[in-house]
Amino acid sequence: MIGTYAAVAAVCVSALALGQAAIGLCGARRWSWLAPVVGLALLCALCWGTVRLPGDGLVSAVAVVALTVAAVAYLWGRVEGTGEALAAGWPVALVALLAASLPFAAEGHFGILGTSFNPDMSQHLLTADRLVEGHPSQLLSQGYPLGPHSIVVALNKGLGIGLVQGFSGLTVAVAILACLTALAALADLPLLPRTAGALLVGLAYVVASYFAQGAFKETMQALFLLGFVLALRESTRGWTGLPLRFVPAALIAVGSVYTYSFPGLIWLGGAAVLWLIVTRPPLRPLGLAFLTFFVLIAPEIGRMVDFHSFETFDPNGPGLGNLFGQISPFEALGIWPSGDLRLAPGDGAVPAPVYVVGIIFGVGLFISGLAKLWIDRERAILAGVGAAALAYLAARVGGTPYTAAKAIEIAAPMVALTILLPLLSRGRPSFEPEAGTVVSLYVKFADRVTAPAFVLAAGVCSLLALANAPVGPTSFSPRLSEYRKQVGEGPTLVIASPELLEEQHGSPFLSWELRGGRVCIQSTEEASGKPPAGVRFVIREADGWTLTKVVHPPAGETPCPLIAERQARQGPAR
Repeated sequence: MIGTYAAVAAVCVSALALGQAAIGLCGARRWSWLAPVVGLALLCALCWGTVRLPGDGLVSAVAVVALTVAAVAYLWGRVEGTGEALAAGWPVALVALLAASLPFAAEGHFGILGTSFNPDMSQHLLTADRLVEGHPSQLLSQGYPLGPHSIVVALNKGLGIGLVQGFSGLTVAVAILACLTALAALADLPLLPRTAGALLVGLAYVVASYFAQGAFKETMQALFLLGFVLALRESTRGWTGLPLRFVPAALIAVGSVYTYSFPGLIWLGGAAVLWLIVTRPPLRPLGLAFLTFFVLIAPEIGRMVDFHSFETFDPNGPGLGNLFGQISPFEALGIWPSGDLRLAPGDGAVPAPVYVVGIIFGVGLFISGLAKLWIDRERAILAGVGAAALAYLAARVGGTPYTAAKAIEIAAPMVALTILLPLLSRGRPSFEPEAGTVVSLYVKFADRVTAPAFVLAAGVCSLLALANAPVGPTSFSPRLSEYRKQVGEGPTLVIASPELLEEQHGSPFLSWELRGGRVCIQSTEEASGKPPAGVRFVIREADGWTLTKVVHPPAGETPCPLIAERQARQGPAR
């Protein structure tokens, strides 16, 4: 627990300091709630740029600490509005931390998020372990973006915590930073609407569901799209006239590249193009932003080229991943009363008609929100929604259910902002109906009933997804992945503690680590002195896992189910 929360604090403090310092260097003097996302983007670039230097990650930790201290020193006495920002931000940060901690509280322990939902964390942990040791890995050689993994390595070296705690801390920190970033659009609202709106934008249902799977890359990309759009919005508001007013958006795009490689630019680039068409900003500030972007991503271009052949982009490759089928785009509306986003309406405890009511309610509010944003000339937000919609259509038509689901998750905060910004705003300067009319009564009803109803329904759905998140083992060892090559197709017996198997969802994790073979998993209480018939290898949970070869295996068929073969069908990390 201490290691996870130390990682959360380290990421949040560094991101806030680095982000606000970068915005200050661009000429802004007031506190901006774009600092969290700008700072996270800089952390991705900084850690990836230093993690492979001598020291196996120690240089990254030292660089982050040094630049954070320098950023705080630079900001001291230079930033206006910090008191107002603190008053607006601390309730959001606190409630977001509590919400993001719900999976660990429900399971009763800290560990690997998403085990039994999604096996991807196995390869992410192995890749981070290889970075710590200075060794190559499969993801590294394939051009896979490793900015987040580098942050975890820096946390591991700087705080002396494990990689599991580092990934959990980063994932929780991203949830907090996303909610704080939403304040860039909602900060003018009163306390309760502001806090509720920021939490629902940052932890929209599909985002919360991906958080529950430990899918940190997707939650980070959703944050980068939200932050990029709000940075474009701010460039025509508080930053008008600054020569570097588009540079914060460029820095966010840099973070997207180091987190999601070139696919991340589909959303950000699409939003930028749509926004440029309707806004036509001056060329010189745009040129400075483009120059900043290309200089900072130049070292990654070769790896981006390598990444284009990654198996996720093969339409004939594994298309479902860990899904059961296509998920509904209506889940992006935020009202989906299921702890598992993969289930169709009616497959869980809630009957299908409840989903239909939620969809109708959400669609009405979304269309109303689009209309209000159009009237208010919120071009940046509309451009972000348009880009997200086009990305989803492209993934649905030319991609796989797995990529389409990611597109829905990345779009979810933009959909939530489209609904909540008009819904929670006090007054309607662009539409003031005559007092006493039916329309005025409807508007008053909408203000008093619709907003609380949506906030309550969407909030319950997000909490349901978080509470349903499985939390796996508390530690990670690369030995199991190394044993996979030795045991081959097995058969293999794995003996582990009842705590690991029953309380920490250890069976799905172990079977995935040893995928491809015939694996039998038993607890230490069940295991006898003699291995079952047909078993050739025995792996025990002792001293970080030990492997023993059975010299004369008893004849016969292994009586245990072929768990690893079933798990292997879920496919590798994507």
